[in-house]
Amino acid sequence: MRIDIKECAALLLQHDDILILTHAHPDGDTLGSGSALLRALLKLGKKARVINDDEIPHKYSYLFDGLDIPQFDEKYIVAVDVATENLLGGLQDNYAGRIDLCIDHHMTNTEYAANLLLRDDPSACEIVYDVINELGAEIDNKIADCLYTGISTDTGCFRYASTTSRSYRIAAALIDLGANNGLINRKMFETKTKTYVRLERLAFDSLKLYCNDRVAVMTVTQEMYEKTGSNEQETEALAPLTRQIEGVEIGITIREKKDKTCKASLRTYESVNAADLAKYFGGGGHAQAAACRFDCSVEEARKRIVEKCSEILG
Repeated sequence: MRIDIKECAALLLQHDDILILTHAHPDGDTLGSGSALLRALLKLGKKARVINDDEIPHKYSYLFDGLDIPQFDEKYIVAVDVATENLLGGLQDNYAGRIDLCIDHHMTNTEYAANLLLRDDPSACEIVYDVINELGAEIDNKIADCLYTGISTDTGCFRYASTTSRSYRIAAALIDLGANNGLINRKMFETKTKTYVRLERLAFDSLKLYCNDRVAVMTVTQEMYEKTGSNEQETEALAPLTRQIEGVEIGITIREKKDKTCKASLRTYESVNAADLAKYFGGGGHAQAAACRFDCSVEEARKRIVEKCSEILG
């Protein structure tokens, strides 16, 4: 059932022992919205915790600093920034069909939760900002950091076309509330580990162009992680790079997982709807940024997605 901000806040106030699910291969928006909601619920005296199928990347560890999480058996399950249940990764096995509330900004959401707060905002954190205000929880500097992280990362540090004037206004309000925007921007956009730099070099070596150079495909394999000492947590920054090549309309980064399945991150410009492309393969996302999973090898995934791109571009 579709609900609004007031109804969402009312549901959260009615329940306790709240488990917050975030999507696999987590980014700043799912972790920012999850940690912000967690901190707000704890302020209200609720028991709550955030879980993810993957290890939280080190650069996002500050989102959970200083938290004392009580032990409890979950009684109410919330998903944030999760368009489809298969994006939960391994958590899907335990929680599919059991999710009580979903807060999301992906218009491709499959409405798997009993209650859905869905709004076409640039980030889930902008919606959670409104939910927290409706809950009556004070937004302190820690919550402000969480929300600013999600907004800045999902808007590409306010560079993407999806960014709205409201995104700037909320970001400004969060800075006034104590968000350390300078440090967060440096962590998210200006700092690279040595292992990432080595991985990026190999990823660029893998890059191939298709469809008269209108499609760029970059692949990341488990062998590359072994050679560089890197891991899947560091691949988030790779996805936008394929779209930066002159003439490319569809940029694709395919990452091989340990179980030999893979995930594709799609980045496009206005000429191609990335969400529609991802939806064809059971994924979802936004008009210019989306993702999908493949239960096959990297080579087979590349073949399938390039064929679909060729069909779309004509």
